[in-house]
Amino acid sequence: GKVHDARVFRNSGLFRQLQEGIYFPDQKITVGNVEMPIVILGDPAYPIMPWLMKPYMGALDSSKELFNYRLSKSRMVVECPFGRLKGHWESLLTRSDLSKTNIPIVVAACCVLHN
Repeated sequence: GKVHDARVFRNSGLFRQLQEGIYFPDQKITVGNVEMPIVILGDPAYPIMPWLMKPYMGALDSSKELFNYRLSKSRMVVECPFGRLKGHWESLLTRSDLSKTNIPIVVAACCVLHN
C-alpha cells in the first residue's frame, strides 16, 4: 500500500514483542552443522536489530555482495508465495478485522485451498 512494510512493522505489536524478547529469545537452529540464531529477513529500510537480518549498505567487498544476493533470494522465497496468495485471495489485500488468533488460521486455510 501507501506505507512501506518497514514502517508498518516498526509500528506493530510484533515489533514491540520482538524488542521485549517474547519471540525466540536466544533460540538457535542448526542448519547442516552450523548453529545460528533465528532472525527475520528485511530490506534496507528496516532498522538494525539483533533479530533482524538486512543487507549491507555502501561500498561492498565481494563477500558482502554475495551475502546481499543470498539474503535477497531468501526474501523472495518468502515474499513470492504471499504475493501469489494475495493475488488469489483478494480478501488478504484489505485490512482485516480478524483477531490475532484467527489471522494465522485464515492464512493457513488460504494456503491449503490454494494447493
